[in-house]
Amino acid sequence: MRIAFVGKGGSGKTTLSALFTRHLARSGAPVLAVDGDINQHLAEALGHDGPLDAPPLGAHLTEIKDLLRGTNPLVPSAEAMIKTTPPGRGSRLLRPLGDDELHARHVRRAGGVPLMVTGEFDESDLGVACYHSKLGAVELYLGHLVDGPGEYVVVDMTAGADAFASGLFTRFDLTFLVAEPTRKGVSVYRQYRDHAREFGIRLAVVGNKVTGEDDLLFLKEQVGGDLLTYLVHSPWVRAAEQGRGHGDPDSLEPHNRHALDVLRETVDSHVRDWQTLHRHAVDFHLRNARAWADKATGLDLARQVDPDFVPAPAALA
Repeated sequence: MRIAFVGKGGSGKTTLSALFTRHLARSGAPVLAVDGDINQHLAEALGHDGPLDAPPLGAHLTEIKDLLRGTNPLVPSAEAMIKTTPPGRGSRLLRPLGDDELHARHVRRAGGVPLMVTGEFDESDLGVACYHSKLGAVELYLGHLVDGPGEYVVVDMTAGADAFASGLFTRFDLTFLVAEPTRKGVSVYRQYRDHAREFGIRLAVVGNKVTGEDDLLFLKEQVGGDLLTYLVHSPWVRAAEQGRGHGDPDSLEPHNRHALDVLRETVDSHVRDWQTLHRHAVDFHLRNARAWADKATGLDLARQVDPDFVPAPAALA
């Protein structure tokens, strides 16, 4: 399962991403965390001290393209490959944390959890690039990933509704929108809700920093049935954020541990529809081709679509 955590800046989505990832890892489940936020804080939230020696995905986009295109005759070069290019026969399909160059180069452990990072938006990018170009590496990775039952990829996304600037938001089985019980806290929800409904994306709201019944009633009034569960104000999380250790997760407040159980039960109840997942990828590739990529590359990128290919477990053979 591929899970995205989104929300307004400061909502606690990175904290929730880390808590959920650690919750899965402690159960023994194979899990990979991906920091796709422009502010790279997931390693710290997972309990890693000091700099993380992980080459960022965004800085190695050409190498990633060369690896993933494999021998696919429809993608003759890395220059002909854009972030939405779907896999076809001959493409290199990946298994989560598999024995391949991409995982070997980019995965490091943070707080005992395998982690990949997109990379920061640095001075060399100012005025000449947008962060979505870096996220293209994550979009390509997920598009070429064949994950199986009981395997999890958790992505901490950029704040706000920026994920809708690309087709990345269609790459997930479930999107958790973290919302504080304030008007600003739920403002991003309405944007996500409308886009998610248009494309059939599964969206669930996770309330955060709830301090009482009034907060809970506010969230229920604002998001209705999309409210899946909520977390209460957490001294355990605050201590971790202040650098006083990440402690034993069993010491997390009982209600918050239960909320994490609800998230996992919701994820595990979902059945992957490979055909729909791939159809979304193809649709967004054709949109990008028409909008800008054909002109930018001088190619007819619609020809990159392999009409009879679906990157599902059967394709690994």
